[in-house]
This record gives sequence, structure tokens and C-alpha cells, in this order.
Amino acid sequence: MTNILYYKKIIVPLIIFLGAITSFSLPPYNFTLINFITFPIFFLIIVIHKDSSKKFLFLIGWLFGFGYFISNLYWISYSLTHDEIFKFLIPFSIMFIPLFLAIFYGLSVLVLSFFNFGRNFQSILIFSLIFSIMEFLRGHVLSGFPWNLIVYSLSDKINHLQVLSLTGTYSLNLLCITIFFIPCLIFYKKKIIHKVFILLTLLVLIFANNFFGSYRINNLEKITQKYSEMKIKIVSPRIEINRFFNNSSTEHTINEIITLTNSDENKPSIYIFPEGIFPDINLDDLIMFKKIIKKNFGKKDVLIIGLNTNNQISSQNKIYNSLVVVDNELNILHVYNKNKLVPFGEFLPFENFFRNFGLKKVSFGYESFSRGEKREPIYFDNLKIKFLPTICYEMIYSGKIKGNSKDLDFFINISEDGWFGNSIGIHQHFVHSIFRSIEEGTSIMRSANNGISAFISPFGKIIKQIKSTKKGVIEIKSYYSNVETIFSREGNKIFFYFLLIYISLIFLIKTRKKK
Repeated sequence: MTNILYYKKIIVPLIIFLGAITSFSLPPYNFTLINFITFPIFFLIIVIHKDSSKKFLFLIGWLFGFGYFISNLYWISYSLTHDEIFKFLIPFSIMFIPLFLAIFYGLSVLVLSFFNFGRNFQSILIFSLIFSIMEFLRGHVLSGFPWNLIVYSLSDKINHLQVLSLTGTYSLNLLCITIFFIPCLIFYKKKIIHKVFILLTLLVLIFANNFFGSYRINNLEKITQKYSEMKIKIVSPRIEINRFFNNSSTEHTINEIITLTNSDENKPSIYIFPEGIFPDINLDDLIMFKKIIKKNFGKKDVLIIGLNTNNQISSQNKIYNSLVVVDNELNILHVYNKNKLVPFGEFLPFENFFRNFGLKKVSFGYESFSRGEKREPIYFDNLKIKFLPTICYEMIYSGKIKGNSKDLDFFINISEDGWFGNSIGIHQHFVHSIFRSIEEGTSIMRSANNGISAFISPFGKIIKQIKSTKKGVIEIKSYYSNVETIFSREGNKIFFYFLLIYISLIFLIKTRKKK
């Protein structure tokens, strides 16, 4: 009876609480120091209960993950508030998504239980290794959801993030997990000299990384700047997401955007508009507003717009979430169809089955979007500009954006962040762009409706931004040249190199112990 009360009244609430307050290390809070408290306590609880059943050890990890995800992914439910048919799913989204993602944390502790672990540095390395592998799998299984990896708690520490150019996100995530577990050494039965040596080594690595980051950022001005013949304007209109569902006037939206852009025919520009900016119309329908566009934009102006496009393939009408490049007469210059679609948001898995219950994708429209075949750079020959298009969610996948694209000038990312509501999700989404810019050594121009629009340097430094609560236009006259990084060449192979290093180190420690 005492044990049951112990678990119900102390251990279970404590573990969920540890996971929940760990969320405050993530953006927009970034209280990174919390991890140096919650992770050691979490690991000590695991060690204390190492002789418990594997089912209970799985439960420890699962409870921690549930507390973590329910407190930082609650905003997913906001996307279900706009359409009546989804409102009954709000409680399910709040509970079941965290319950599912927490399985990866439960599996981390379960796999650890098959090793001879305890209060020693070797166990920290083993658990960090397992935990980071599970995080990698979370980013890839079932289309992947690499949202809120522990490493994103460093998102406001730009100096420390420069190492991403060498390691990439998953490798730095592995290192962060290890570092956050290090305070456990205080409780270990090791010689003081060993504890001091490990802690000093840790401090040296942290200071060295900070020095490397500072040095790299200070060299930003030494990078060649390219001056475009045309201004680039990132437009952040902040038009309410409800326009999709209340039959709002497309013409009114267009006029509102035109007023904001303040186009001047004598100063031709490239305009970057957000994802899905015009409600309830596709590329073919936009031609109805040709006169308005032609009247308010110059002959040399280029418009980059997020729109739905249609394509008839084998008597089947396919709909795409697209980035479309047009001139002021709406002649199509380029079209990119989104490759990485959001499950349930943009397409409905097992659609034929769920339609029997009256369900559809969350975003506007009944039919699911089709997946674009590939992502290729868009090149403006007359301007000598080459950029890689990305739409919304695609920016969250480390090592999967650039592909074989070379000699890029920048990435363009368009997004509709109104689905996040006025929540922490907006900030969580935005920091992925900072990470990708450092990894790939490429500037990012991000146009987000109801989100954070920004111009980000190849070192992740925010040059200009418009907050989610504001509307406006960012004007760019020049941008930094692309900086080739080790990660941009090697990609996530680097993560597997780190895994080999950790495995080698674990075996080395084990061998020395036997001697």
C-alpha cells in the first residue's frame, strides 16, 4: 500500500512535472539552465529504480515525455478551432499527440534498462546516445516530427549555435543531452579528482565553443555582399486566418496587401508574399484580378506568392500547395509544389477511411494536397539570383532541405503561422530557420502571415524582422554570399560519426575499468 501511494502521489506527478518545466528551456522562454536541474533529477530517478520492471522503467520515460510535450505542443489544438467539424477533436489533440511522442522517451529508458547502468559517467554517455537516437527517429518515423528537440533550448545563444555549421542539429542535440546530464556526477561515487577533471573539460569545451562562435560572427562583415539590381521586399500582411472560413473578399485582401507594399514602378522590386495569402482561390482564379495587379505593380516587378495550384494527371485533378513566381501580368515564371506535407493539416492519411466519418484535412478545402515531386532552385537569369523555395513546415527538417543544390544565394521560406494562434508555436517554428541558416551557411528570407517575418544571415543572425503582432515590409538591398559549411557538404552523416565516437568512448571506459 505504501509503495502504491509513493508512486501515485510522488513519483508519477514529479516525473510529469520535470518534463513540463523542461519546456521552459525552449523558445520563447529559453531558460536553458532548467535543463541542468531537470535532466539530472530525471536520470537519478531512473537509476534509483533500475531494478524495477522494464514496464515501469518505460513508464518513467513516457511520463517525462508526456509532461514535456503536453506543455509545449498544446498550441496544435488552435488549428482545430476554425472549423466546427474539428472542435470535438481538440481534447484528443491536446492529449494524444503528446502521449504518442512520449513513446520515444519511454523507449529511451526501456533500451537503457538492457545495459548495466548506474551512477557513473559511462551510463551518462550510454543514455545520451540512446536518447539522441530516439530523437533522430522521432524526426524521421511516419514522415517525422523533429519539433522541440532539446537543442532548441539554445536558440537564443547565437554564439553557441555556430558549431551547427560543423555538427548539424542532431549531433549538437546529442552533445547538449550529455552536457545537461553532467551535474549527476555530483552524486556519483567517484574520486573528487575525476569529477573535477570532467567538469573542467566540460567548461573548457563550452568556453571554446563560445569563442569559436564569437569569432565566426565577428567575421560576418568579411563575407562578400551581393547587391541586387532590384530591391527584395518581404511582405508580412497579418491577415487573420479566419479569412479562409468566413468567405472573405479576395479583392479586399489584394487591395489591403497593395496598400501595404506601396509599389513604385520606378523602383522595381521582388515581392515575397506568405503562404496561402489569398483565400479560396487558386492560381487559375487569380487571373480574375489581373487588372488590379497590373495597375499596382510595375512591368519589372516580380511577385512570389503562396497559392494553390491544380494539375490534371491521368484524369485525376491534383491540388498542390505551391510557391508561384509571376510578373505583374500574372504570367507564370516558376512554380514550386511543396514536397513535405503536414499530416492531417495538408493531407489526410487513410483518406478514404476517414471520409466515411466526415473528416478532411484541417486546412481550407476538402481534398488533400498532393506531394510535389522535387525541390529545385529557382534562377532569375536577368538578375543573376538563385534561390531555393521552401514552404512552411519544410524548414524544420535538418539536412533535408538543400539536397544537391549548389551556388545558392538564399532560401525563401513562406509560411502561414495563423494556425498556431497567438502561442509559443510561432516562436518554435521561427527558430528552425535560424538553425537551418547556420547549418547550410545560407541567408533566409522568411515571409510569414501571422508569424515572424525576417531576413536572416548565413550565421543565423537576424538582420531585420517583423514580429507576429505587426504588419509591414522588410526591404533588402543586399545579402551575404553563401558560406559553404562542413554540414552543408556532409549532412546528417555527421550525426552517425558522432554516434561512432560515443560508442568508441563507452567501450574505452569499459575496457579501462576491467584493467
